[in-house]
Amino acid sequence: MSILTIENMSHSFGDRILFNDVSFRLLKGEHIGLIGANGEGKSTLMKIITDQILPDKGTIEWNNKFSIGYMDQLVDLKEGIDALNFLKEAFANLFNIESKINSLYIDIQNMSEKDMEKSLNKIAIMQEILDKDDFYSINSKIQATAVGLGIKELLDKDVSTLSGGQRTKILLAKLLLQKPDILLLDEPTNHLDEEHIEWLKNYLANYENAFILISHDNAFLNNVVNVVYHLEHKVLTRYEGNYDYFIKLYEIRKEQRLIEYKEQQNEIEKLEDYIRKNKARASTSKQAKSREKKLNKIERIEIKKEIIKPHFNFKTVKMPESIILEVSNLIIGYNRPLSKPLNLKMKRGQKIAVTGANGLGKTTLLKTLLGMLKPINGEITLSEHRKIGYFEQEIAWNSTNSVLYDVWSEFPHLTQTEVRRELARCGLTRQHIDSPINILSGGEQAKVRLCKLINEYTNVLVLDEPTNHLDINAKNELKRALKEYEGSMILVCHESEFYKDIATDIWNCEEWGCFRK
Repeated sequence: MSILTIENMSHSFGDRILFNDVSFRLLKGEHIGLIGANGEGKSTLMKIITDQILPDKGTIEWNNKFSIGYMDQLVDLKEGIDALNFLKEAFANLFNIESKINSLYIDIQNMSEKDMEKSLNKIAIMQEILDKDDFYSINSKIQATAVGLGIKELLDKDVSTLSGGQRTKILLAKLLLQKPDILLLDEPTNHLDEEHIEWLKNYLANYENAFILISHDNAFLNNVVNVVYHLEHKVLTRYEGNYDYFIKLYEIRKEQRLIEYKEQQNEIEKLEDYIRKNKARASTSKQAKSREKKLNKIERIEIKKEIIKPHFNFKTVKMPESIILEVSNLIIGYNRPLSKPLNLKMKRGQKIAVTGANGLGKTTLLKTLLGMLKPINGEITLSEHRKIGYFEQEIAWNSTNSVLYDVWSEFPHLTQTEVRRELARCGLTRQHIDSPINILSGGEQAKVRLCKLINEYTNVLVLDEPTNHLDINAKNELKRALKEYEGSMILVCHESEFYKDIATDIWNCEEWGCFRK
């Protein structure tokens, strides 16, 4: 049974075409992975099917028998409600039924015997609904999901005080608790650490209903999807199977199409050559015209250009000192301490991965070391010769400036041509470069920020979750560049596959016992 059907849908931003007559269908129980390079239009497609954006043309039809669950980041988390009660709203219909049952029990004592019998029958039906939906296990369900996503310690907090990452996890938890017939998930593993990604992976692999998932974590995708839709060059192609099967079939189809293209080009060349030599001759003009008709009927095979792959090379300056930073009895935090006293040292050449569950203070540690936050106690000593490049985890980047102007304003010594070249090397097209920053996807914005970073001369990189939003090509290239970086590094990353070949040392917050949950 089809839940969602899209036919002949096209959409563009200005002169930038994202979709050209694409079709799509979602069937009951399908676990769909929506994949493609940064900027191909995955998140835009999600916004179209959730009525946030109207397509230029085409039809989009939902089966109204099914409930849809979408994690809307614009939901207003109002002051005065704690996270636990916010999550209980996922079961609002069941609480309404309980309220009706209680009201009937109150009213029943003043009813006639006949009305009392009717009310008792209603109560029995409603009670059956509550029992079927495990109403009396709601608290344990919430607790289990909170533990799974690493938000148990947030349940008593006012939702209006949550950080961006905490807010995202609370919204995801509520969505999972609602158990809609269709889940729509756009990069749900961002802000989750390894333990909680593993929990979500098992949850989705066993999810009995359908979902559409956007993710650049290929190992995660491979374990949870049974259908892949690949968005490339304005075309959406369906592959039945997991991510590994898609890769094999995609490469086979690409090779087959290249063979067909070469064979067709040979045929076209022969026909054109015959027509050119024989069209003017009276004895052969009829055959030439026949071949010309055949040539005009050929449906030309096009070989699409490869997606532009980024190329990152970090510029470095020498660090003459052997000790880059040293902290003594450092306690980090905001209103309350997040750590016990820390005594840390970073030497020249070290590439340190900071690991541990969310909420332990990894980002707080980075910002404290950089002087962006004041420590609660302790001392930080940094080398005077440091040249630090910082990649911040999340930036609310709503600028309407063009990408070109934004980068050029920070590197005015470069010519416009040089700025364009540097942005192109990071995997951005002419259309991206001339577009306002606020219409770029998360992955495209990350590439702009990386373009700025690689054009700074540094000897220390401080990177906070740099892989969030990056597609597989950009992620692999960033990994290569960081491995070859000649300076020192502190890297926060939840993907062990990314950092394990880069890091020379690990600062594991949990093993230290320095942070408390």
